[in-house]
Amino acid sequence: MTYVYAESTAVVGPLAAFAEPHSYDLCESHARGLTAPRGWDLVRHEGEYGPPPPTNDDLVALAEAVREAARPAPHREETDQQHPLGRRGHLRVIPPDA
Repeated sequence: MTYVYAESTAVVGPLAAFAEPHSYDLCESHARGLTAPRGWDLVRHEGEYGPPPPTNDDLVALAEAVREAARPAPHREETDQQHPLGRRGHLRVIPPDA
């Protein structure tokens, strides 16, 4: 759903394939039941409301998730030996007697 304020028009159509700052994704029941404000025109898509086509962003996100899941987890002993006290990534461990 998109509002075109300059033309006092609400447009209801299929899900967008990319992010738009003034567009809102609605479920099918809300898209079909939406009404425009009084005095506005409503332009409604009269077809099926299927999912948007996949984009490269979707594929990259999926590939990154698979890579992350495939990484072996470090053993607890190795992590403790590498950083007994001190820095761990962006966090710092402060000993209790400091």
